[in-house]
Amino acid sequence: MDRHHWSHRISQLDPARDYEQIYRILATHEFPWDLNQSLSFALYRTYAVPSIGRLLSETGEFTQRTQKRYDDTTLILDTIGEHGLASPAGRTAVRRMNQMHGAYDISNADKLYVLCAFVVMPIRWIDKYGWRRLTQAERTASANYYRELGRHMGIKDIPSTDQQFAAFLDQYEREHFGFDEGALAVSEATLRLMATFPLNRLAPKAVMDRFAKALMDDPLLDAFHYRRPARWERGLATGALRLRALTVRFLPARKEPLYARQLPNIRSYPQGYDVARLGTFPPGCPVPHADLLPGGVPVASARAGLDVQRFRGRGGRAQSAASTTREEPAQGSLEAALPPPCPSVFRHLSAPSLGPELLTGRYPNIARRSGEG
Repeated sequence: MDRHHWSHRISQLDPARDYEQIYRILATHEFPWDLNQSLSFALYRTYAVPSIGRLLSETGEFTQRTQKRYDDTTLILDTIGEHGLASPAGRTAVRRMNQMHGAYDISNADKLYVLCAFVVMPIRWIDKYGWRRLTQAERTASANYYRELGRHMGIKDIPSTDQQFAAFLDQYEREHFGFDEGALAVSEATLRLMATFPLNRLAPKAVMDRFAKALMDDPLLDAFHYRRPARWERGLATGALRLRALTVRFLPARKEPLYARQLPNIRSYPQGYDVARLGTFPPGCPVPHADLLPGGVPVASARAGLDVQRFRGRGGRAQSAASTTREEPAQGSLEAALPPPCPSVFRHLSAPSLGPELLTGRYPNIARRSGEG
């Protein structure tokens, strides 16, 4: 497959209408490793806002259950990206996210800042470390994708363009970045976790810590009171990522999508997970926590990468996602066919550990159904 197959495909789509499909191609075909890394750094960056970092520290989730919290965030966003905001799976994931956020007094400004980080930081990362730069259509699609996600989250005053997202983020950081002991604890816990990821764990933890900090800009480092790296440290870190980009540039286009749930970084659910049970459950949460889902939804065999029931229409027969075509429907065409909101009927299975990715983000094909050889 030609290396530019997917960029040609994206050029045929409308970022104002097909933003979910464009973002899905970027995340699972063109830049799966880069999107995962940059979104992780985007979330990490938000800790430098004391009101955000302090709250995350107080919950204990990021300091005491760091791996699980990392996995839950990744899997919720992955579900939305794979199935779409209008799908039952996507709506379950958004509902789970809103339930968690609704348990705390989080300002609209802080929510908007996090949303902006998820738009801006991947664009900046890919422009600097990706195997190619994003086109303006891809930037627009990314902004539109997160605009719609923000709308589902009840966030107000969302910017309209990627440039406006960037302007808000930069101004918010200038005004709000600062030191907080709790935020520092969350930062340290996250850096320790990153050092345990496949390939990273092959190097001494001190080396991975310095590598990560060499990728951070000065305002972010200053907010945590970290030492600014030497020029040679930044040069080595940047050079390593650009060498990876050069290698990826000469690889063929990815035929099969690579979802975040298939990455070996995700380690909390070797037997699978239910989207409706990811994350935290504050006291009084109305979501049922029974071991089996309502109706006793069965779990496929452990070698399946995914076995999700997707609804073809209201009241229609559920169909395995593995047997559906990846040709995406037009934006909004699913809305009229959606069943009413309900507890999750989605049971995902994590892919088996795939080992080091050799800095390319490429993995062997994974069986999508228990019957596939």
